[in-house]
Amino acid sequence: MDEYIKKLLVAAGEAGITAAEVYLASSDRFRAMCQQGVINNYTVNSTRGLSLRGIYNGRMGYAGTEAFDDESIAQLVSGVIQSATISEDDSVQEIYPGDKEYPDVDNYAPELDSVTPEEKLDYIREAEKTLLACDPRIAAATYNMISTASGTVRIVNSYGLDLQMRDNVFVSYINALARDNGQSAGESAMCVGRTFRKEEAVRTAKEAAEKTLFMLGAEPVKSGVYRTIFDPYAMGDLLGVFSGIFSSENAQQNMSLLAGREGEKIASDVVTLVDDPLLKGGFESRAFDDEGVACRTLNVVEDGVLRTLLYNLKTARKAGVKSTGSARKAGYAAPVRVAPSNFFFKPGTKSLDELMQDVGEGLVITEVGGLHAGANPMSGDFSLIAEGYTVHEGKKDRPVEQITVAGNFYELLKSIRAVGSDLVFPGGGIGSPSVDVGELRVSGK
Repeated sequence: MDEYIKKLLVAAGEAGITAAEVYLASSDRFRAMCQQGVINNYTVNSTRGLSLRGIYNGRMGYAGTEAFDDESIAQLVSGVIQSATISEDDSVQEIYPGDKEYPDVDNYAPELDSVTPEEKLDYIREAEKTLLACDPRIAAATYNMISTASGTVRIVNSYGLDLQMRDNVFVSYINALARDNGQSAGESAMCVGRTFRKEEAVRTAKEAAEKTLFMLGAEPVKSGVYRTIFDPYAMGDLLGVFSGIFSSENAQQNMSLLAGREGEKIASDVVTLVDDPLLKGGFESRAFDDEGVACRTLNVVEDGVLRTLLYNLKTARKAGVKSTGSARKAGYAAPVRVAPSNFFFKPGTKSLDELMQDVGEGLVITEVGGLHAGANPMSGDFSLIAEGYTVHEGKKDRPVEQITVAGNFYELLKSIRAVGSDLVFPGGGIGSPSVDVGELRVSGK
């Protein structure tokens, strides 16, 4: 591969591509499901792909391949030239020479890659067995999955930059169905990390059972305005949908109302939003972004003030600022965009129980649905199907479902009264603790 990359960069230079970058990505994935003790949807695959990105006549061109021979070198170089020639993007773009230093980020756990397929299958069998044994009202595990992935990214360019990162991850997810007296409920639990522990199968199964049994008999509350807390999972989902408003790319395309507002107060004093690619154990932690820029921790919003948007090289040049190391590619052949890494509300000091005590009477939202149809990332408006439970005299009370919560994310940031201490990253780089969002309009019965 070293020889192939060297030949590719030489060929690019000889063809008139003034600066070029090779982006190589490979991955190994395992996925399986179990229902009624039977293993199904068993999938194992390995992929490796490479893209060449380069400047030709002042414009950026892209090309990609999964073949690594002399013929592919000529095709990649030709592809970059053709892509740059027909590009209508006349903004100044660049291949990054590199930084003097890069942070030390270790996202790879060798022991995870040594877990055998048999051990993984035993894990989901044990999860289903544990779930069904929790209570006679548990009727089935409607979804019971395990997945592992291991990948490597390497960036090499014509300036001599050569960076590499490796990571792996483990995910298990189980959904329970309970029935009682003509009523039914379904809830789920998951485990995400870089450590494979068989006891997590028992823990997640019991958590799914407990959540599901609690929701039996849930019903809507009366429509009205309620003091509302979003738990970490619901708030993380909401933040994920609206995370794009902090992208400079969206701001420059008039797709975010935060354009030109850096330095302004946009949230309550208790709100600090962090983007931390250096977070130890973070699912999106990395030493460099997908353009080779060294990553650093950012307070995007600090004490309610918008300190910075997220920038890649292109949007930073346009704004006259430095890249924040937020360049991301959806795949080896995808164009460079802007996206956060580990993005979360900085936790406060109060537990969820303490937040409920402060609220006294209200709602805790544990799940929101219809996120893509019911949320408008441009305007900030949302109207989402939700479930959770009531808070009575400061304590968890009765389950609630079939309600709709509505508001505006920009206004919600300003109305936040407290941020909890229970920070969770449910299944990726977007995380949150429980958040007391003040009053929210709820449609029910």
